[in-house]
Amino acid sequence: MNESSPNPLSVAIVVPTYNEAETLPVLIEKVREQNIEGLGFVVVDDGSPDGTGDIADAIADEFNGVFIVLHREGKQGLGSAYRAGFQAALDAGAERIFEMDADLSHPPEVLAGLIGELDNADVAVASRYTQGGGVDPDWSWGRRQISYWGNVGIRMILGLKVKDATAGFKGFRRKALETIGIDRLRLSGFGFQAEVAYRCQQAGLRIVEHPYVFMDRTAGKSKMTFGIVVEAFFHLSWLRIRR
Repeated sequence: MNESSPNPLSVAIVVPTYNEAETLPVLIEKVREQNIEGLGFVVVDDGSPDGTGDIADAIADEFNGVFIVLHREGKQGLGSAYRAGFQAALDAGAERIFEMDADLSHPPEVLAGLIGELDNADVAVASRYTQGGGVDPDWSWGRRQISYWGNVGIRMILGLKVKDATAGFKGFRRKALETIGIDRLRLSGFGFQAEVAYRCQQAGLRIVEHPYVFMDRTAGKSKMTFGIVVEAFFHLSWLRIRR
């Protein structure tokens, strides 16, 4: 862990990892190339057997700024990782907190636009489904339909206005996370992102969408399964019913 920094932590990037030894160093370097003032990282590793956590520690030792590595025992879920990472970023004093996947599907070049959106919004969503956004051109027609209509279904279940309900690339002002309450978030898997969107909308936060093109991971193995999606629909439906 390296929390010594000559500048206050302005922008914290929270990155959950599990077996991302190939891609994590590349992501960190590409984000650093964006020359973001007051940049820091929070890496949350769930005991990756490929040594991702050790790689993160090595990067932290050389990083000139805030670089926090949280080591956890085994896979505890995406939502749990983000909750821990968000809290660590807030505790470190971050004013703007972003979430990104470690697999390079979220282009670091989009960060500047998202940061700019937070000048006038509480939450900035990198969106595949707003005008100008899109998905990997190599996706098959069937995969595009599943992604699009799955997103539409989740929006309908929760009554969401945001077009990309399952976006995993977004940023928050500090007060946005404090308003929705990290400890109130319950879902741990695929449905976590939709739950966050729902909580933000219910809290009356100003949410904007910034277009980007989602690209497939360049290395490693996807953690997504059909069972995870079904589970998310069930839990999100229950979230709306309870409300």
